Amino acid sequence: MSSNDYRAILKKYWGYDDFRGIQLDIINSITEGHDTLGLMPTGGGKSITFQVPALAQEGVCIVITPLIALMNDQVHHLREQGIRSAAINSDMPSSECIRILENAVFGAVKLLYISPERLSSEIFRAKLRHMKVSFICVDEAHCISQWGYDFRPSYLEIAQIRHELPDIPILALTATATPAVVNDIQEKLLFRKKNIFQMSFERTNLSYIVRDAADKAFQLIHILSHVDGSTIVYTRSRQRTKEYAQLLQETGISATFFHAGLDNDEKLKRQKAWQSGNIRVMVATNAFGMGIDKPDVRFVVHIDCPSSIEAYFQEAGRAGRDGKRAYAVLLFNEHDTQKLHKRIADSFPEKDYIRKVYDCLAYFYQVAVGDGYNAAFEFPIDKFCHTYGLFPVQVESALRILDRAGYIAFTEEQDHQARVMFTLERDDLYRLKGNTPEEDAVITALLRNYSGLFNDYSYIDEAFIASLTELNRMVVHNCLKLLAQKRIISFIPQKRTPFIRYQQRREESQYLSFPPAVYEKLRQRLEERIDAIVSYATNDSQCRSQQLLRYFGETRTHDCGHCDVCLSRKKEARHDIDTAKEQISMLVADKQRHSIKELYDIPLPTEVLKQALYELLAEEVVTNDDGQVFLTAS
Repeated sequence: MSSNDYRAILKKYWGYDDFRGIQLDIINSITEGHDTLGLMPTGGGKSITFQVPALAQEGVCIVITPLIALMNDQVHHLREQGIRSAAINSDMPSSECIRILENAVFGAVKLLYISPERLSSEIFRAKLRHMKVSFICVDEAHCISQWGYDFRPSYLEIAQIRHELPDIPILALTATATPAVVNDIQEKLLFRKKNIFQMSFERTNLSYIVRDAADKAFQLIHILSHVDGSTIVYTRSRQRTKEYAQLLQETGISATFFHAGLDNDEKLKRQKAWQSGNIRVMVATNAFGMGIDKPDVRFVVHIDCPSSIEAYFQEAGRAGRDGKRAYAVLLFNEHDTQKLHKRIADSFPEKDYIRKVYDCLAYFYQVAVGDGYNAAFEFPIDKFCHTYGLFPVQVESALRILDRAGYIAFTEEQDHQARVMFTLERDDLYRLKGNTPEEDAVITALLRNYSGLFNDYSYIDEAFIASLTELNRMVVHNCLKLLAQKRIISFIPQKRTPFIRYQQRREESQYLSFPPAVYEKLRQRLEERIDAIVSYATNDSQCRSQQLLRYFGETRTHDCGHCDVCLSRKKEARHDIDTAKEQISMLVADKQRHSIKELYDIPLPTEVLKQALYELLAEEVVTNDDGQVFLTAS
């Protein structure tokens, strides 16, 4: 297909006339069969680079992403556009996975999103052999690199897929990667040849500001009271999102809060209110922002400092996607440095502590030594910590390390979709009487869009059913509850909970092994990343944009002219020029002629004196006659 064919697809489904930046270069590369790495900053339009070629080619594009919420969101939007897509994540039952995979085998899916944890499952591998795959897309590709800030061991399974599909090209995409990560991605994904397309990470319209803030609440209110525009305020804790939102509301600033613990309906309601402009400020954890397409965000303010420049750069980059002036403000003080270094100990507790958590899990679930292989349990972390006198932050870190070491699979708190199974036989449904029209519409939508409902539970999407039936989502939810009360269906509502699954038989904790690759090396990388972000926040002698760009390997950089460091330099320079103008005016106040050389004896830099003299001449305060300077006659 030609570039014009790709533009036609772009216009048909997304309404854009042409591609931006390196989008078309990436599309041409992957459709020509080349392994391709695309480096595009936040807001660069990564999804277009795999969605357009997926529609342009025969077969299914397999999209690997660790972000389940974003995965479900993209599938929902693609379906709304009439694009056949589906998602498989680590929480789905086998029956639902098989249904989706079989649809992909028979050509009913163009984009198949899958979480990395599902790649090694026997079901997926068996069905993969029968699929016609156009190409594989690895989103958030930095997760495959142990030098990245968000390493996921499950991403290493991608290389195994390449052995089964040796002729299928792979597209890797990320918004944040240092040179070391760029090389590691290509090596881990078995690129046949290095092939990188990279946009500059420079954002010329984005001003980076670091403000020394002893009282962060005061500084936040001061900033938002003196400037207008849609704003995201990032904090690290759910409780602080609520506290800061209430504080802003009390001062008359329209605000709400967002974090992963809110239910989906509430999240969607708040997101829409903010995106439409009815709410000005969204106070959020980093759970907010992925896939949020709001171009007119004028401010991103960090109350708490992220643990890495990569994370900060990605979050800050959500400001100013419309190309207009925007600001990324980091409120920082000496206590932040202490908190950041404490995160190292919290993220990598002592190995004996990790062994203790492993033993407590076994006591909690009554798993004997030698048992437990593949057993899965819901994980009520608050109850667990209360039972054994532990703290959630260190427990979650210990579980992640046990996950990386291969002992358990720890699925952090995520959405677990609603599930439905019919308790009546199919023939009995047709003899039902007394249902409301809404209930009948929901039953019809279930039967037409989900298979296997009479044999096992199937995950359902209440929002999708609402769109099919043209009912309000809450009406759909209430219908499902009422149908369950009538014993027509068994309905398990959507809920949020972490899960633990044993990947090996339980061992004696003294024999647990934590290799350097999952402990010491990752701890060292965290220390390096924290040192880098602290250096960025405390270095007020170098342009902020230049510091960020050089971190990502861009050496041909220049001062941006509008960060806090550059503005401070301009202010200092202005003060020096004004001082020089005063000195020159005093020198020529005797109404005598003075040589320019004499002016340059004033103890100030020559460039400053030249600029001062130029301004005095332009203002006609002094006159220059053949190298002689004197006061202009009034």
